[in-house]
Amino acid sequence: MGAAPKSRIGPRRRRLRRTHYKLFKLNLVPCETCDSLMMPHVVCQTCGSFRGVRYIGAVEEA
Repeated sequence: MGAAPKSRIGPRRRRLRRTHYKLFKLNLVPCETCDSLMMPHVVCQTCGSFRGVRYIGAVEEA
């Protein structure tokens, strides 16, 4: 009889599968309006503007 495997997935296969589990550095750019750091192509969380146009909070309640 042959030897039984010690584990179902060997260490090399496990490491190769886990090579994609990593953290990526965020690419932050300064906002054109308020100069706070924000993600590109996304509305600014601080002032609510995108490319100089205000989207969030632009409607004033009377």
